[in-house]
Amino acid sequence: MPADSAMSVVPLVLKTAMDRVSGDIDQMFDRLLAEPGDPRRRLYQAMRHAAIGGGKRLRPLLVRAAADLYHVDRMPALRVGVAIESLHVYSLIHDDMPCMDDDDLRRGRPTVHKAYDEATAVLAGDALHALAFEVIADPETHADPFMRAELALELAKASGPSGMAGGQMMDIAAESEEFDLGAVTRLQQLKTGALIGFCLEAGAILGHIPPEGRRTVRAYARDVGLAFQIADDLLDVEGEAAVTGKAVGKDAGKGKATFVSLLGPERARQQAEMLVDQAIGHLAGFGSEATLLRSIARYVVERDR
Repeated sequence: MPADSAMSVVPLVLKTAMDRVSGDIDQMFDRLLAEPGDPRRRLYQAMRHAAIGGGKRLRPLLVRAAADLYHVDRMPALRVGVAIESLHVYSLIHDDMPCMDDDDLRRGRPTVHKAYDEATAVLAGDALHALAFEVIADPETHADPFMRAELALELAKASGPSGMAGGQMMDIAAESEEFDLGAVTRLQQLKTGALIGFCLEAGAILGHIPPEGRRTVRAYARDVGLAFQIADDLLDVEGEAAVTGKAVGKDAGKGKATFVSLLGPERARQQAEMLVDQAIGHLAGFGSEATLLRSIARYVVERDR
């Protein structure tokens, strides 16, 4: 599906929110990553190459949408969104390197190690990882130090061995081991779902919701995260590199088990749609403040990139 026709099915409320969040994130990265007049300049250029002007900004958008449930001010949600996007972009830089997925294209542009070099790519990823926690810990994000500490703890758990990094290790193992549906589900819950879960958790934390009151947003995040990954697996099989902005057909080429290889395209698509319905169902107790989250849930299975 051409990009224009794909965007035509996005509801106006979602399109407006996506455009605003993307613009806000780019502006904040532009300020945070201003190029210095010294030998660090190449590092900042590589970070800017990866972080500015690309991507769906789904994770910052989810933080904003979750914060809307609890009427959180815009700036704290935006700064948490920048933090999660910094961490996400770092993971993409490292994933694309020859020692991992060895990709030449990301978001329609050369990957960082191709545009610069491998050493600079490692440092750019490391620096964006550090930037995520620098932003979270800054009093500008929130005046309450206990809230900042809770956000930092949850982000660390979501990105470490019990989250994204652990899922990536499972993904590497999947190239040489046979994974069943349960193992693939666990892999994706860690690799993709943990950061998505943090986005919803962060909105609730900013809204002063105690852990026992976050079950609804956690359930939404679990279902949307899996639906998102199934949609990604379908795009890897059915998508076009010119539209997705990255290589396709990689999983099959490496012999990895995916939702699509295990279920088949039609059953996988049905499963994703069922998960979206479940995710929206979790929001039944909310009113118009959940409109954006409902739109995001539908978008994750309708997108073409």
